[in-house]
Amino acid sequence: MSVSSSRKITQILGAELDKLVTLPLIGLTLMGTFILNLALAAAFTSAGLQGAAGTQSILNIGLASMGYLKAGFIILGILATCSEYTGGQIRTTLTTIPWRGFQLSAKHLALVIITIPVAFIIAASGILYTFIMMRDTAEVIEIDTMIKPLLGATGYLTLTTLLSAAIGALLRRTTPALVVLLGYYFIVSPLTRVFLPSIKNYLNFFPDTAGSYMYMPPSSDELNVLTPMQGTGISMIWTLSFITVAIVFYRKRDA
Repeated sequence: MSVSSSRKITQILGAELDKLVTLPLIGLTLMGTFILNLALAAAFTSAGLQGAAGTQSILNIGLASMGYLKAGFIILGILATCSEYTGGQIRTTLTTIPWRGFQLSAKHLALVIITIPVAFIIAASGILYTFIMMRDTAEVIEIDTMIKPLLGATGYLTLTTLLSAAIGALLRRTTPALVVLLGYYFIVSPLTRVFLPSIKNYLNFFPDTAGSYMYMPPSSDELNVLTPMQGTGISMIWTLSFITVAIVFYRKRDA
């Protein structure tokens, strides 16, 4: 790769990072997600204090908010790719950066750079709060025991954000993307598990269920479960597939 090409890619990535960092809704979404996580951690910890808490219980309680926390990262991904369409700024972007494939890829990479540290901090805050509040009833948590679920939670939130960004790029409108993704994660998938138990095992191969195995160890009586690596692999396949489709459509469609 030539120096000029490397400089162009760096400039495109810098521009995408600058747009994400300076977009007010991104900051508000992350701040709101952090506050929501602490509120949920406090609620789950308060409930957990009513019973005995072992090492695994603290991890489970600290990560219990993940089921709700992902909504903030879904919104984050959608805003990252849909915000430019709202006011027509996408035309300026494509005029300045005509290399559409590089531009959308750089946007996803910029989103990764922002999401990973934020997801780690937010997920860690829930575990830390729970441990501090339950330290008198808790066993000592080893680093390996804590870090693996924490890294898994960070990876899950990051992949969820990227998947949401890809679907946002496909739909190009914030509201439809929110309806589709939030509807799937919080309505369709939970109701399917309840009312169609016969296909429960197949749901393990969908992004939300597979992703949950990245950070939450299965119960001892749960059958046909995935390992964290299998859950990660399936989630990555879904994410990369949607990103690829989004890039293909992005290159062929009008702004």
